Formats: sequence, structure tokens, C-alpha cells
Amino acid sequence: MEILRCDDEIFMQFGQVYLSTAYPGVVKAWHYHKLQTDNFTCVHGMMKVALYDDRGDSPTYKTLMELFAGEKNPILISVPPGVYHGFKAVGAETAYFVSIPTLPYNYEEPDEYRLPPDTNEIPYDWGLAPGLKHG
Repeated sequence: MEILRCDDEIFMQFGQVYLSTAYPGVVKAWHYHKLQTDNFTCVHGMMKVALYDDRGDSPTYKTLMELFAGEKNPILISVPPGVYHGFKAVGAETAYFVSIPTLPYNYEEPDEYRLPPDTNEIPYDWGLAPGLKHG
């Protein structure tokens, strides 16, 4: 599976590459970045990805988008700064995803701003059981 090339239209710069996982039904949401663009794809299993545009000057301000990525739909998702995003592993298998952000992670001053999955600030329902914590 080819994920991202330096001659792709969406390629801006290379920050780092990392692999992460989510167990079936687990939600990892919400966060956004002020500086970096996230580029990621699911390489094993399936995940539901939700995006929420919180950029006041954007034509898609306050718009939600839902995508499914994984073995049955191999796509690269590019998330610009200021757009909240999160995902949920769907199906019976652990979801593995590869992320290629445009900046390396800054351990001293992380470019990461978070809200809990069940926040009232984003009009999206992940279908979480009451009281169940995700991260």
C-alpha cells in the first residue's frame, strides 16, 4: 500500500511517521493542531473518522465530516490545522493506522489541543456507553 509521496499534491513537508492502534469500539477523540497538518490512513482493520471544522474564517466552519478508512476503503485523510478530528475502531479487529504529520512531535510544547469524546462543543455522537471513558 502506497500512502504518501513527496510528489503528491497534498504533500507539504515531512515531520515524522508513527503507527498507532485502537481496539474495537474504542474512540480516540477530539483534538486539533494549530500548526501541523495530519495525514493518516488505516492499514489494518477499519476506523470511522470524524472531522469538525472550528476555523472561524473557513467556508466549512462548524461543518462535520464522517469518513471510513481501512482495508475496505484505503484512503489517506489530510486534516489541516484548526480542524478537530477523532476516530473509532469499527468491526471486530484492532485498527492500525499510520500517521505522517507535517511537523515532528514537540515534547516540550505539544501542538495538541483536546476535548473529550463526549464534549457538547462538537455536535457528534460516537455512540459511547454512559460513563465509559475513552482516550
